[in-house]
Amino acid sequence: MALVEIKNLKKYFYGPRGAVHAVDDVTMSIRAGETMGVVGESGCGKSTLGRTVIHLQESTGGQVFFDGRDITHPSREEIRRLRSDMQIIFQDPYSSLNPRMTVEDTIREPIMLMKKCKGPEIDREVHRLMDMVGIARRIRLSYPHELDGGRRQRVGIARALALNPRFIVCDEPVSALDVSIQAQVLNLLMDLQQEHRLAYMFITHNMAVVRHISRNISVMYLGQLVETSPTRELFDRPLHPYTKALLSAIPTTDILHPRERIVLKGEITSPIDPEPGCRFADRCIYAADDCRRPQKLEEVLPDHFVSCCRVRELNGC
Repeated sequence: MALVEIKNLKKYFYGPRGAVHAVDDVTMSIRAGETMGVVGESGCGKSTLGRTVIHLQESTGGQVFFDGRDITHPSREEIRRLRSDMQIIFQDPYSSLNPRMTVEDTIREPIMLMKKCKGPEIDREVHRLMDMVGIARRIRLSYPHELDGGRRQRVGIARALALNPRFIVCDEPVSALDVSIQAQVLNLLMDLQQEHRLAYMFITHNMAVVRHISRNISVMYLGQLVETSPTRELFDRPLHPYTKALLSAIPTTDILHPRERIVLKGEITSPIDPEPGCRFADRCIYAADDCRRPQKLEEVLPDHFVSCCRVRELNGC
């Protein structure tokens, strides 16, 4: 059974010009010990999806289930309990840390707020978490501005693990780091997942990173899922035109077999009260009249879902 199940989730932001459909009718499930990668270009709603699932933002519609329980509209006390099970690692390891708190204080805070330990046990738990994520104890009294990006992100990971969560939203946790540090943090996340059977929603725009860490991948475009499948299947046989364009942008070192780059043209559809139909149609060279009608995710191949009315015609499946 899925640990986290999302059904037709919606998050709209209302303004004077209309409603921005940041997340619109998203459905997915994540099992314990597995990683669901969520990819797409900036502004497609990836981060909003993650924040809505863990109730940093309230949903506009749909349902969220955690371990079989409906947590769509929790009370304040229920949200407090959920914080022990659901956590987030933010994108920017500098702005997400309190500049007035030391490394030790940052990790200690959630433990004290949730009364997980008392007295000397708190210090032992803080030191255990620092050891777990590879933070030297000698920097326990350091402040965020005294640390490099990799150490700051390790502090953020330790803080997220302080309450022994079962599900963590990783909101582009390595995008602000150097490439060499990215590999260290990714390997740390994978080791922690294997050791504690954590479920991740890994949000990124880096296809190479998501291929390394995820078992399944969901591709978002303007608030909607356009394709979701196992990772190897998605890279070996992408079916949606937008997914193909994303994969074509991955740099390659194979000069003998250069990848043909798909350049998208046309205007991006406005996310404010969008018309029914495929939101990628204005940039898709295969768009037809049927694309202006409402689309939905359909299983085209085993465990491979695509939202495109022409997918079988274009891919011969």
